[in-house]
Amino acid sequence: MMNLMTSLIGLGSHLAGWRHRDAWSNTCMNLDQAIQIAKLAERGKLDLLFLADGNAVRQMDKPELFAANSRSDRPAVFEPLTLLAALSQHTRHIGLFATATTTYDEPYLLARRFASLDHLSKGRACWNIVTGSYPGDSVNFGRAQHVPRAERYERAREFVQVCKGLWDSWAEDAFIEDKATGRYLDPTKVQRLNHVGKHFSVQGPLNVARPIQGHPLLFTAGQSEEGREMAAELAEGLFSVCTEKAEAQAFYADVKGRMAKYGRDPDTLRILPGCSVYVGRSEAEAEELYAELQELILPSLGVAYLSKACEADLSGYPLDGPLPDLSGEVAGVASYRKAIAEMARRENLTIRQTYQRVVPSLGHVVFKGDPVQVADQMEDWYRGKACDGFNVDMPVLPRCLQDFVELVVPELQRRGIFRKEYAGGTLRETMGLPRPPRRVARAAE
Repeated sequence: MMNLMTSLIGLGSHLAGWRHRDAWSNTCMNLDQAIQIAKLAERGKLDLLFLADGNAVRQMDKPELFAANSRSDRPAVFEPLTLLAALSQHTRHIGLFATATTTYDEPYLLARRFASLDHLSKGRACWNIVTGSYPGDSVNFGRAQHVPRAERYERAREFVQVCKGLWDSWAEDAFIEDKATGRYLDPTKVQRLNHVGKHFSVQGPLNVARPIQGHPLLFTAGQSEEGREMAAELAEGLFSVCTEKAEAQAFYADVKGRMAKYGRDPDTLRILPGCSVYVGRSEAEAEELYAELQELILPSLGVAYLSKACEADLSGYPLDGPLPDLSGEVAGVASYRKAIAEMARRENLTIRQTYQRVVPSLGHVVFKGDPVQVADQMEDWYRGKACDGFNVDMPVLPRCLQDFVELVVPELQRRGIFRKEYAGGTLRETMGLPRPPRRVARAAE
C-alpha cells in the first residue's frame, strides 16, 4: 500500500498560502489548529504527521523574506516532541514524526524523549534524523561555524547506534510488579550499554522502558552520497526531492540497491518524495486556486525565496535571465539546490520562471487537477517504482488537507493502492515495517 504523510505546520506549504482567503488566521503556535490537522489527517487514514524543526530564528539578515515567513523558517513554533505528546492524546492511529538533530543534541536525552513519546502514543513515534542543514544553528550551541559535513555524518551514525542500544536497555518483561514478592523489576532483564566511541561515551541503561515499537521509526532526508549511504544503512523511511519521475526512479533504485551490503531487505525502507497537491472538484477549480496563490507572490519575494532554496544570492541577476552556475558545495541543504538547478537547466528556465515553479511546490513535484487527475499522477509514480508514497504538501490550510482527504484519498482507495482502515495500533503495523528484536549484550548473556 502507498504510504502518505503531511506536515503539521498550519501556514500551508505555498509561500503565500497563509494569505489566501480560505487560510487560517492566528496560526502562530496554535494548538487547536494542530489538533484539527491531526484529526483530519487521521480521518484520511494517513500514515504520518510530520513536524520539521530547527534551532535558530532564520533569515533575519533578509528583511523581506523574514517578514513574509516561509514555512521552512519557523520563527516561532512548538518544540516538536512537546506538541506531538499533546497530539498523542487526541489521536489513536496516525504516526507522530519529528525532526531532531544529531549535531546539537545528546543521544541519551534524545533517546529518552522519543521513547517517552512512543509510550505516550502507544507505539506511534518516528524520528527524522538530521545533521543540521542551517549554519546559523551553530551559534546557539557555542560554535562560531557550522560543523563540517563529513564530521556531521560521522557523528550521526554513532549517535543513532547509541540511541538504538539505549532503546534495548530493558527487556519487555523487565517490570514484573510482583506484589507478593515485592519485586517491582527483574534485575536480570536490564543491561548497560557501555558505549565508548569517537563522539560519545554513554554507559546506560536508559531510564525509560523499551519503546512499544522496539525502536521508534527512523527517517532520514539526505540526498548527497553520504545521505544515501546512511539511509541504506540505518533508515526505515527517506524523504526525497525529485521533480521528474525518471529522476525519482533513478534515486529510488540507487538507494534501495545499496541496502544488500548492510544485510537489509529493500522493502524495509520507504522512500517518500515531496509533492504539492492542488486539487479541485474540477480541473478548472484546481487551476483557479493555483493562479490565485501565484498572484500573491511579488517578484522580489520570489527571488528572495529562490535565493534561499538555492543557497545563493540571485538578487543581482536579470530576472528574465538564466540561473547562474550552482554546482559548488554548500553547508546547508544541497538536495533542493541540486534539484532546482537541474530543473532550470533541463527546461531552460529563467530566474522568474524558476521561482514561479519552485514557490508553489517548495522545490517538489506538483500534482494538479481534479481527483482522478491527481490520483493518476500519484499512481503513476507509485506503480513506476519512483516512490513508496508521498510527503504531501498542502498549499492552503485547512482547505487543501480537507479537499485531499475528501477527494483524493477515496480515489486512491478505489484503486486499491491506499488503505481504507488502519492495519494495527502501532506505526510499524500501519506501515508494514518489522519490529526490531532486542539486541542483548554479550555481558548480559
